[in-house]
Amino acid sequence: MEQSNDERLWRIARKRAMFKKSLYSYLVVNAFLWAIWWVTTGRVEGSQAYPWPVWVMLGWGLGLGFQYFGAYQGTRQDLASEEFKKLKEKE
Repeated sequence: MEQSNDERLWRIARKRAMFKKSLYSYLVVNAFLWAIWWVTTGRVEGSQAYPWPVWVMLGWGLGLGFQYFGAYQGTRQDLASEEFKKLKEKE
């Protein structure tokens, strides 16, 4: 039992570490893309340049949201086993 708990904790730790790496990459790359957009708009007063980095942020952010849920909220199996434990304790 202790062996399986250790394996589960390692799996969770790896997921969380990967999420943190992905979040860092997301922030760095998107900051770079926004800097490119800002420089290429010419910074002309009244310029109405289309903010294309928004699409990258939305698409990648959606994937990052799913990764966050998997890392911090657990899988369906984890949630089901927690509910099972609660029900067993109530008996």
